[in-house]
Amino acid sequence: MTPRIEPVPKDAWTSEQQALLRPLEQRNQLFNIFTTLAHHPPLYRDWLTFARYILSRSTLPARDREIVILRIGWLCGAEYEWAQHVRIGREVGLDDADIGRVANGPGSEGLNAHERSLLQATDELHADARIADGTWNALAKTYSTQQLMDLVFTIGQYNLVSMALKTFGVELDEGLEGFARWKSAD
Repeated sequence: MTPRIEPVPKDAWTSEQQALLRPLEQRNQLFNIFTTLAHHPPLYRDWLTFARYILSRSTLPARDREIVILRIGWLCGAEYEWAQHVRIGREVGLDDADIGRVANGPGSEGLNAHERSLLQATDELHADARIADGTWNALAKTYSTQQLMDLVFTIGQYNLVSMALKTFGVELDEGLEGFARWKSAD
């Protein structure tokens, strides 16, 4: 993918961009998504507040969060999103078999009922912008109202991010594996 918006090179960072990007650089998290969004510091700052909530303060269990993020990235064809969250998913306990099942969707063999409902909810939001009653009711058996709300906002956040990544042409960071390995699971 050729970037429509190139990442801001370090030697061109403004003082405002430096304030946003240096902390990421110090944590070895200076990813292309951030250096691309740094073209628009006010948007970057406000989006990051919400993104941080979803990624670190949401009421969803981390494993569930990563299942739905991977699924929406897959459904949107957002290779960058997929690749970053394969890495994060592994950090929270997903293995290659789990990741393959996410790519295959809610009909995959080996899913438990909760995982199937998570994937179904993601597919429904992607297709219809609404979780169907049966899926909602299945999730409501184990999720609180806050968790159900966080689920919808997590899927929505990563749908939005997928649109931005694909439209801006954000390239994979070094060391990330894209869709090729997982396409056989589809």
